[in-house]
Amino acid sequence: MPHTHPPHLALIPRPDAETAAPPDSAAFRELEGILAGQQLRAVFQPILDLRGRAYLGFEGLIRGPEGSPLEFPLQLFAAAREADRLLELERSCRETIFKAFAEQHLPGHLFVNSSPTSLRDPAFRNGTTMDLLRDLGLTPSRIVIEVTENQQIDDFPALRDALLHYRGLGYRIAIDDLGEGFSNLRMWSELRPEFVKIDRHFVHGIADDPLKFQLVRSMHDIAETSGAFIIAEGIEREADFTTIRDLGIACGQGYFIARPTAKPPIQPEKTALSALAAGQIMVFPNASAGSGMATARNLLQYITPISPLAPNDKVYERFEMDPEIQVLPVVDDGGTPVGLINRHNLIDRFARPFRRELYGKKPCTMFMDPAPLVVDHQLPVQEVSRMVSRASSHYLQDGFVITENGRYAGVGSGQALMALITELQISAARYANPLTQLPGNVPLNEHTDRLLESQSTGGAAFAACYFDIDNFKPFNDAYGYRRGDDVIQLLGRLLVGVADNRRDFVGHVGGDDFVILFQSDDWEERCAKALRQFDEQILNLVEPEDLRRGGFAGEDRKGRPVFNPLPSLSIGAVRVQPGQFHTHHEISAVCAGAKKQAKKQPGSSLFIERRRPILSPAGGIGLEEIDGSGESPQSDGNELVEPFLP
Repeated sequence: MPHTHPPHLALIPRPDAETAAPPDSAAFRELEGILAGQQLRAVFQPILDLRGRAYLGFEGLIRGPEGSPLEFPLQLFAAAREADRLLELERSCRETIFKAFAEQHLPGHLFVNSSPTSLRDPAFRNGTTMDLLRDLGLTPSRIVIEVTENQQIDDFPALRDALLHYRGLGYRIAIDDLGEGFSNLRMWSELRPEFVKIDRHFVHGIADDPLKFQLVRSMHDIAETSGAFIIAEGIEREADFTTIRDLGIACGQGYFIARPTAKPPIQPEKTALSALAAGQIMVFPNASAGSGMATARNLLQYITPISPLAPNDKVYERFEMDPEIQVLPVVDDGGTPVGLINRHNLIDRFARPFRRELYGKKPCTMFMDPAPLVVDHQLPVQEVSRMVSRASSHYLQDGFVITENGRYAGVGSGQALMALITELQISAARYANPLTQLPGNVPLNEHTDRLLESQSTGGAAFAACYFDIDNFKPFNDAYGYRRGDDVIQLLGRLLVGVADNRRDFVGHVGGDDFVILFQSDDWEERCAKALRQFDEQILNLVEPEDLRRGGFAGEDRKGRPVFNPLPSLSIGAVRVQPGQFHTHHEISAVCAGAKKQAKKQPGSSLFIERRRPILSPAGGIGLEEIDGSGESPQSDGNELVEPFLP
């Protein structure tokens, strides 16, 4: 796998090989000896079919003589480039890999990197390679040509025609390093390759990076449409491997699956097979709170600025030529913004008698706002909105200047800012709670359905736990909504802390209601920890007098004075076994019932629903008692409530 690991694993060097130091005469002599003595060595890295749980094939990689200065491809190909022998080296690499692959009788496909230049090499197209494959007992249909974009593609039509020629001979095509080069998306569109390899940059860390996750998911969607198989390169961590698996990506390659070796195993190793067979699914990185990723750059509109020395007549002409421009940025020769000129302000001044004759030749700085609002392109849009709202009202009309590294990048309008903020708020209402930024109802339901779907194919049981704060409304009424928000945020942080962020999904369904979908085996202990921590930390949000009294004064619905206990935490839990539930609606209904049972207990408590669900003919859901008692043992404090024990 060329780029997944150190450069010595590559057959064709990456662009950074261009920066390698020119080889000395010893390197030239070493290269001559390698080519003359056929001293190249082939190593192979398996490519795993994640669905079939078997190797799809192997990528052929090259090395020079062990211990020599040209053992690694970076130096090897740099020497060949300086000696103008790249094509000769690539021919030797192909022959070495083909022979080693055939000698070991390796199964599946053989992936071979090929530069755009080598694809037009007459020695590749004159039948010599076909004769070699025939002598080795290999068919072109087993060979996958990986187009490696390590050179600038000057003649795309010629490259396309060359690849179509090879496809006509039976070879298969793969685009390597999707996302790294500048023309592989075009090749994907025009050539419809059988395989597309995603660059390791987008794969490494995908389990924790919402943006990488969304990009790879989009690539996967395109592959599904075009009929291509995606191969995720650079898989080094189990978490990334599991995320790729759960995304439905067809194939994977990387150190976690297998390292390159001269004699690779023909069966997948136990580590990868165990990860494939694991019944638990990954919690996808939370891109639903993506409103936090929107920055001033999302609002950027580039308007060609004007110099501070330009006359007002020049500004007037710009406004006349382009009626869509409402403001004109004034930027000095160094790229520093110095002001904004408002269209209506200038035209209004010029509309008065003799004003244009008097001021037309004067510098435009005369009518500009010398103190415009300036924001960096990386500033979150929420912060931009706060700055605009706190500033003078004309900033909302004039907009603001957007800079990058202190230099003018463009302008943003108040209208575009308000539109984006509104869009983000609508999205947040569906996908993330704006108070805690935790996933909301939509992603929670999606993850529940993923868990249920996983159970239909052998997935493990999980626990759905509904968290609710007791006496929250009276507390909110007595202490004010600001303190109430503090309690909700406290619980949100607490739940994130007790959950395993890769196995347990934490959702905020609204108000003081939260849900955790636990795949952790010790979920009951985690719930008990949440109860203890809530009881300890809520004390910091209660006034000392109420702490001494053990509660706070309030009024009931009829306005009569009442004494309310301090807020506590109730948890209703349901153990979801395979085959018990079919939709997230059913799980939600049983969780709500369990939560009601927990709230009947004094203080913080956990109620675990152990009755079996029964679906009614009308589509409702009931519960069947296991022990017939129907009695729930009493709980005191943080004692776990476990009714219906068999």
